[in-house]
Amino acid sequence: MPEGVTLQNVDIRSEEIRPFFKGVDIVFHLAAKNDLISCQENPVETMDINVHGTANVFEAARLAGVKKIVFSSSSAVEEGEERLKGFYAISKVACERIAEGYRSAFGLNYVLLRYFNLYGPGQDYRRPYPPIMSGLMVKILKNEQPILYEGYENNKRDFIYIDDIQDFHLLCIEDERVNNKLFRLGTGKSLSMKEVWLAVKKITGSSIEPLIKPSFANDIPTATLADTTEAEKIGWKSKTTLEDGLRAQFEYLKEEFAKGNIK
Repeated sequence: MPEGVTLQNVDIRSEEIRPFFKGVDIVFHLAAKNDLISCQENPVETMDINVHGTANVFEAARLAGVKKIVFSSSSAVEEGEERLKGFYAISKVACERIAEGYRSAFGLNYVLLRYFNLYGPGQDYRRPYPPIMSGLMVKILKNEQPILYEGYENNKRDFIYIDDIQDFHLLCIEDERVNNKLFRLGTGKSLSMKEVWLAVKKITGSSIEPLIKPSFANDIPTATLADTTEAEKIGWKSKTTLEDGLRAQFEYLKEEFAKGNIK
């Protein structure tokens, strides 16, 4: 753990979280069930963790007199009607309304951050369906065929590097102009899965060709593009190029592989 950080391993749905909010000014609520396929397969668990858990975090903050909650929402809530039928997106919409409800009823300030597609060192590669960057790189490290899905040439996403997100997190602490507002955090550029694959292939030096599988349910080829106007008004802009971000992520995964953490 970084110096000065204390880890408390407690379920966000439990009232046991409440003592940890005492004396705290700002809470970053980043916990969620966020694997889209797993969320779709387990709707009740998804709502329990994401919606019940979020309400419990806001209630703990209210009782402790916290000044502000920074909540991690998702671009999934604005990726079209098909995506909004998915249980993950439904849960995030509900959480955004919870934030507004606590502001209206109790004066608890919030900041809503709709992250677009995050990547970078530390990204969870252990999921059954890992995020695209991790999924491609882990397969390459294991000398296996990376997996892409039909329509990947037209399936576009706005990818944002983790350090750029952290820069905005710092603004949320320091700048009162963010209070009770929604911000979309991305690069303002949309890249196809094909472009991502070619960039990963270049960074890793791999000659392995991907395995193309049929698209899974609710993975409708689409494009996401963050409108970062509001974030730029307070001085934020993404800085990290795709190649620099991928290079840092691959170095992290190579270290994990060398440690034997990637099986």
